[in-house]
Amino acid sequence: MSQSVQAAASAAHAPSYYAASGLPQSERAPLRGSVEADVVVIGAGYTGLSSALHLAEAGFKVVVLEAAKVGWGASGRNGGQLVHSYSRDMDVIEARYGSTTAQALGSMAFEGAKIIRERIDKYQIDCHFKPGGMFAAITAKQVKQLEHHKQLWERYGHQQLSLLDATESEAAIGTGRYRATLLDHSAGHMHPLRLAQGEAAAFESLGGVVHEGSPVLRIERGDPAVVHTAQGHAKARFVIVACNAYIGGLEPQLASRSMPCGTQVIATEPLGDRFPEILPTDYCVEDSNFLLDYFRLSGDRRLLYGGGVIYGARDPQHVESIIRPKLLKTFPQLKDVRIDYGWTGNFLLTLSRLPEVGRLSSNIYYSQGCSGHGVTFTHLIGRVLSEVIQGQANRFDAFANLPHYPFPGGRWFRVPLTALGAWYYDLRDKLQI
Repeated sequence: MSQSVQAAASAAHAPSYYAASGLPQSERAPLRGSVEADVVVIGAGYTGLSSALHLAEAGFKVVVLEAAKVGWGASGRNGGQLVHSYSRDMDVIEARYGSTTAQALGSMAFEGAKIIRERIDKYQIDCHFKPGGMFAAITAKQVKQLEHHKQLWERYGHQQLSLLDATESEAAIGTGRYRATLLDHSAGHMHPLRLAQGEAAAFESLGGVVHEGSPVLRIERGDPAVVHTAQGHAKARFVIVACNAYIGGLEPQLASRSMPCGTQVIATEPLGDRFPEILPTDYCVEDSNFLLDYFRLSGDRRLLYGGGVIYGARDPQHVESIIRPKLLKTFPQLKDVRIDYGWTGNFLLTLSRLPEVGRLSSNIYYSQGCSGHGVTFTHLIGRVLSEVIQGQANRFDAFANLPHYPFPGGRWFRVPLTALGAWYYDLRDKLQI
């Protein structure tokens, strides 16, 4: 999703398991010269692709401009888990913003995963989808949180949840680390880059155009708006800015209200039949810590394990050294397993931990800052952005009316202040308080 010149210069995908096992892709030429469209979308990650596909289905002429490759950013590097709701759940939204806002957002909280499943089925996207996801509790306090979580989501109409005790959890996951788990039968996991690549192909099958290697240099306001790249420009009635953590300096007012953060993932060698007890249910799992771990099996039975947050999004030198100790806490029987891949990717954090959605002008829209819940939210907001462009603003306004806050201390202090807060909550998790 990067729109920076630097990303265009290094447009190859990260050295991940996903890049090594993605769908075959044709070369997509950079934008050269002048083109016109109904809508120009900046960024070929999930937000951009979801928006573009919904609009193409509605008959709009849409052009997508991507600095690197389809799915180059977080959409092609994430844990591949479909997790409902938002990074701040409905009880927090109720307390902060009131029942009206909570009801509006709650009515959409479980829609993103449904959209993903619809896309996979409608366009026959081969992304190794598997149903079922689990939230895991390590401490007694976290067990109480899972009980609250179940009651909260059920109050908002989500009834596909089962609370499992320690014995049931161990049978489902293959580790005795957890006191309880909450199983969401409607969740699931998939190969995230294949999903993005399949959605791009679906968009193109409807006449849409994707230009890769086309970082956007500036957006000229007006009607039509003009989006400029190094070798061309695109005129459009509407523009959607869908860059998230890779926006760079394109729109400074958006960058000032958010912070890129890095997360790391490793992929083991294929486990084959040597460890049949590891995730025999093939569910994905995330724990309940503030700085959480998440893991699942790939289509060829590798264990994909991720976790940790690096505020400010610098790339660590040795991903394996960060993640392997976490993996071994959960699965000590894998002490001798080979790690075949390790990579990092950036997501965008907001101060409220809720996404920021809005307008830069009357015909330029944006969405950013999923704060770790991007896989499902991006698919939801793509539909919502397509609706507002078609004149249906109610659902868009529910997000756009949320307050957007700058980080205290500005650019220079947002990283150390946020890291200090994260250290505090991580310490609480470790001390079980």
